[in-house]
Amino acid sequence: MMTQLFSALFFYLFLIPVSLLPFPVMYALSDFTFLIIYYVFPYRKKVVMKNLRNSLPDKTEAELKIICRNFYKHFCDIIFESLKTFTASSEALLKRVELKNVALLEEYYKKGKSLILVTGHYGNWEWPAMTLPYHSSHTGTGIYQKLSNPFFDKKLRSTRARFGMKLMSTKEVATFFEEHTNTLCTYGFINDQSPSDPKKGHWMKFLNQDTSTFLGVEKYAVKYNYPVIYGVIKKIKRGHYLLDYRLVSDNPATARPFEITETCTRINEASILADPQYWLWTHKRWKHKKPS
Repeated sequence: MMTQLFSALFFYLFLIPVSLLPFPVMYALSDFTFLIIYYVFPYRKKVVMKNLRNSLPDKTEAELKIICRNFYKHFCDIIFESLKTFTASSEALLKRVELKNVALLEEYYKKGKSLILVTGHYGNWEWPAMTLPYHSSHTGTGIYQKLSNPFFDKKLRSTRARFGMKLMSTKEVATFFEEHTNTLCTYGFINDQSPSDPKKGHWMKFLNQDTSTFLGVEKYAVKYNYPVIYGVIKKIKRGHYLLDYRLVSDNPATARPFEITETCTRINEASILADPQYWLWTHKRWKHKKPS
């Protein structure tokens, strides 16, 4: 009971006021936070530098430190941009997410086909996900990891659903797909996490390292033969992003094993190599080692 009370007080007395701040003030607070977690109380900096060294072996130590510093600046922006989702209007977010090739989604809607949309933890993935219902006529759906705190789990669901997005927890995916076979949906996956059981993933080289990758996208795409589209996210400038939809597979049922998984991973990798500071380097992506 006390935990839920503290959570509610923290949410309404701190998170919501921060969320209501004008964008310029919010980014000034982000700059201050960067100084704290980069210089004063470093947050996972050893993890970030290890990931960068292993992923970008051609970069010098000086270059890696610049990327690391720029990453933490972006990381702080993402923290506050995520808080902004609690109160920002759809108009405010749509002004900050430019869309490209969105007609691809409408094309499949007219054909009566549901879609699987994939992206990674790159740029800002929250704003494009929340505004998904405005991108096409499909019913927008997304997968999320249920939080252990019931108060914040409820707030997470309600916030991400504010503009019409339907959410399913990771444990509800199979049932959700089956229950919505007669509804035209876009199923959103973020596909670059580390599987809890690496034996159930597909091992491949990703960012110069042996990496176990999720097979969920491919599994459901093949089972229902839903076309797969990757949403490439680019950071145009501070607080502004481009979401570019690209077709991965029009007919997954005919794809060779692991083709969809590998294609999605390569698209994500290309974005990271082009501008590495915008990926989520604090994530312990390579905690599992490939069996010998």
